[in-house]
Amino acid sequence: MDFLRQLAVQGVEAGWLSESFSYAFMVNALVAALLVGPLLGGLGTLVIAKRLAFFSEAVGHAALTGIALGVLLGEPPENPIIGLFSFCMIFALLLHFVRNRTNVPYDTLVGVFLALALAVGAALLMYVARKINIHMLENVLFGSILTVTDQDILILAGSCILILLVLIPTFNRILLTCISPDIARVRGYSTNFYDYLFVMMITLVTIASVKIIGAVLVGALLLIPGATARLLTKNMGDFVLLSAFLATVSCVIGTLLPMELEMPVPSGAAIIIVSAIFFLMATCFRIVRKG
Repeated sequence: MDFLRQLAVQGVEAGWLSESFSYAFMVNALVAALLVGPLLGGLGTLVIAKRLAFFSEAVGHAALTGIALGVLLGEPPENPIIGLFSFCMIFALLLHFVRNRTNVPYDTLVGVFLALALAVGAALLMYVARKINIHMLENVLFGSILTVTDQDILILAGSCILILLVLIPTFNRILLTCISPDIARVRGYSTNFYDYLFVMMITLVTIASVKIIGAVLVGALLLIPGATARLLTKNMGDFVLLSAFLATVSCVIGTLLPMELEMPVPSGAAIIIVSAIFFLMATCFRIVRKG
């Protein structure tokens, strides 16, 4: 990271980059945006195919409970990594386990788990209120890519590498289990295994992205670029690539624009607004083309 920051300073001195890139946090923010954008955009296509639109929302909100548990167990209040990752992973796997063994509609089940996560999180935060800075909670809820540290980037990069190592060789099988579980079973694929594998990947990227996009908004970045790409493409390969591209561009613009224009807008909100603008443009294009 020091090397990238030095390059950025040299670019500012040469007049190639804006003055804002002379700040270390801006370089960190841009690196985080370039890491999280392609991953969320690419996985978002599978989320849409599998109709797990609100799953990441539930996991994101469970982050509040995970943070509170981590602080209660003695982790640093500013970065309770173990509590956050452990609770959210258990939460996600339990949600999927209950889904597979009950007849409760999935949206109803997600609503129940989401409400439970918020209630437990709110109750536990009362006990750790003195140890937690209120601004940290704001960052968790709405994202603050400009406060990303080197440690956050390392965690995000590690999560991205792990997910890619798992996703690339299994993408087609996961996609088939999403589109047609019966055909997947005929081919000898374990649909339950790939379902749980996909749930774990979505949970991991959601947790790693919470500080950047925010618990309230991270699910939106999984969905909106994919929904936009679906309006513009028919081929699955183009669908994935375009979704990843749109998510990355949204992250970069949403990071740079508030800083350059000195707008008091949280990074997570700015990223989602840019992504939603792309969606509206694609919708208008589709309507005009059909007309």
